[in-house]
Amino acid sequence: QVQLVESGGGLVQAGGSLRLSCAASQRFFNNFAMGWFRQAPGKEREYVGSIRRSGDRVYVADYADSVKGRFTISVDNAKNTVYLQMNSLKPEDTAVYYCAAGWTITKSGSDYWGQGTQVTVSS
Repeated sequence: QVQLVESGGGLVQAGGSLRLSCAASQRFFNNFAMGWFRQAPGKEREYVGSIRRSGDRVYVADYADSVKGRFTISVDNAKNTVYLQMNSLKPEDTAVYYCAAGWTITKSGSDYWGQGTQVTVSS
């Protein structure tokens, strides 16, 4: 069973930054794609971005248009952790953010999910 533990959510003013972390089980970390989704109240879950290995120690990231240029996904192999650095935050970024992992990550989701962490951006 893959375990994903998120942290780093909170309250921030518009224009500010937050970094979310997702620690994954080592057994799967090096093989899975990792990603982030979010769900705002009354809205469907939305793909934020994902990262996957492409060769030895090379990672390829992908982002939703709504966050491109503001959010960055990175990996720390030593800590089995994937990060979501969020800059220039907007009130519309307010949502519960979920880490996801699996052999593939699509806009629809993946195989394993974290518990979610709340991000609130005030105007």
